[in-house]
Amino acid sequence: MARIVLASGSPRRQELLQRMGISDFTVRVPQVEEYFPAGLTPQETVCYISREKSQAVDAAEDEIVITADTMVFLDDRKLGKPADEREALEMLTALQGRRHTVCTGVTVRQGQRLLTRAQSTDVYFRPATERELRAYIAGGEPMDKAGAYGVQGQGALLVERIDGDFFNVMGLPVVLLEEMLREFGVVLLG
Repeated sequence: MARIVLASGSPRRQELLQRMGISDFTVRVPQVEEYFPAGLTPQETVCYISREKSQAVDAAEDEIVITADTMVFLDDRKLGKPADEREALEMLTALQGRRHTVCTGVTVRQGQRLLTRAQSTDVYFRPATERELRAYIAGGEPMDKAGAYGVQGQGALLVERIDGDFFNVMGLPVVLLEEMLREFGVVLLG
């Protein structure tokens, strides 16, 4: 199997690669400002940033580089990582009792060959009280997560249901990634 490089510092993405059966990989964190042109759809936005991250990582010809970018969209508003507890409360208050979409762009690159695809998942939050939201924020979990919540942690208590790929909401759509890797000759099952 080709050498795998995960271009992400996300512990969740590292864990998901391991769950997929990829235990031998190198982590290289790209230094990229997450800029994107105006007017892009949510899927185009995450694909653009994922490609930019991929291009920012040096790799040997035999290495397969995996990058991803995940964003939360409420209507047409992009919800990134909260700057502080006040912003986390604003985001979580806006999400409670509503549907939002989590989009992840994934890029797989080896040499000059590059594939980028996007996955979208609808997430429905249950209605929550301000007290519940403040208690969740006080635990610190929301502060490094797009949309101010982590579905794999205590944030799961705010989620009523998910339509689509659960792992996409964690930051890496594993079925989509497995399909992409297969196109590069990396077979994980079979």
